[in-house]
Amino acid sequence: MPKISEATVAEHRARQLRTLLDAARALVAEEGIEALSLAALARRVGLSRPSLYEYFRSKDDLVAAVVEEELPRWASLVDEALAGPPDLAGKVEAYIRVQLGVMTDGRHAAAVALVEHALAEPAQPGTAGRSQGSEARRIREGHAQLLRPLVTALDEAGVSGPELRAHLIQGIVDAAAKLFAERPGNAEEVISTAVVQALHGLGTGRPLEDQPLAETS
Repeated sequence: MPKISEATVAEHRARQLRTLLDAARALVAEEGIEALSLAALARRVGLSRPSLYEYFRSKDDLVAAVVEEELPRWASLVDEALAGPPDLAGKVEAYIRVQLGVMTDGRHAAAVALVEHALAEPAQPGTAGRSQGSEARRIREGHAQLLRPLVTALDEAGVSGPELRAHLIQGIVDAAAKLFAERPGNAEEVISTAVVQALHGLGTGRPLEDQPLAETS
């Protein structure tokens, strides 16, 4: 049995898991997601790979663990931001601002990069019963929680197709986050334009809740 530094084995494992997750985040933040592997993590923390398998079955499991730890904090920031404004426009603006704040804050860089990587991976047919499909599904389901406050706000305001609208607003957020990397000196311009685009489109002047969804056949 390995030597433990805590009062109980459970406390030792919890501390070790914290060390591993912190090291994984640092590795991604410093060297990019491509650098993250069980071997690289083992070298960084001075553990053997067999010891790491006690905590993570695979790299996908490690990625999911990092993301799952960060998403509740991320979701709480979104919840708090949307709880303030009394009107729909204020809630949409708050959603865009808090999301972009998280996505461009270096403290969350590793989690954001891992989420984006997981969401960019196409769903593979026939992987439902395999670990890779399971871990990707965990990340996708966790990320979907971030949209729920916005979906609720849109629905309560009587906006048609609130879930679809929320996904489209998130698309604006994602595009704005990419622009931040290209235009770091124009952050407020990008945010303000993203808010206007989400609320008013190209300037039709029609309130969001009065704009019907296009008919689809």
